[in-house]
Amino acid sequence: MPTRPDWLAAAMLFAYVGFFSFAYLTLSAGTGALILFGAVQVTMFSAGLRAGEAFRPIAWLGLALTVAGFVYLISPGITAPAPLGAALMAAAGVAWGIYSLRGRGSASPLTATAGNFLRAAPMALALSALLYGRSHATPTGILLAVTSGALTSGIGYVIWYAALNGLSAMRAATVQLSVPLIAAFGGVFLLSESVTPRLATASAAILGGIALVLTSRARGAHTARGSRRRTAE
Repeated sequence: MPTRPDWLAAAMLFAYVGFFSFAYLTLSAGTGALILFGAVQVTMFSAGLRAGEAFRPIAWLGLALTVAGFVYLISPGITAPAPLGAALMAAAGVAWGIYSLRGRGSASPLTATAGNFLRAAPMALALSALLYGRSHATPTGILLAVTSGALTSGIGYVIWYAALNGLSAMRAATVQLSVPLIAAFGGVFLLSESVTPRLATASAAILGGIALVLTSRARGAHTARGSRRRTAE
């Protein structure tokens, strides 16, 4: 059965990319990341709470530990944000949160992601046409943009949609806080950057917190299955 076109997901993908790009014209990397992931957390947690999802106390502890590690990791780059940049980045975070929520339960992550990219492309081209004359592009820049956007980002989004099938909205929001950490270790392995004490400490906090959240889920599921078996007996 063909996948039904999801125009809302495509619109949110376009909004995320557009707001994100313009926001970073006036924001530092650390400040932008903090605003972005904060907006994502609020969006996805709100949706999860509205749907009746719940965290056990140990999971809330894991979330707090993860957030603390995330803030500690990016804190050297945090500066007072420009109001417009902050608003644009917050909008990007909301858009990404909605885009992620739309992917839950997707029967074919690859088909869904490809469709979202194809439907978002005309929107991006229209925006580019509106900005014609105020932007600068070179063949090399276009090639790099296509490679990083359509290929590497596309693959990442497919993997993310596939992962969402096994995560609640609230746990998916928590797992996303690992993204800056993954980027930091990408710098270590690909750019020969050093592993600093800050990175090591933040890694332990973020990964430990995520482990607590996911372990809490597994224990909760195990307890629920056990209760059902005792009831049946």
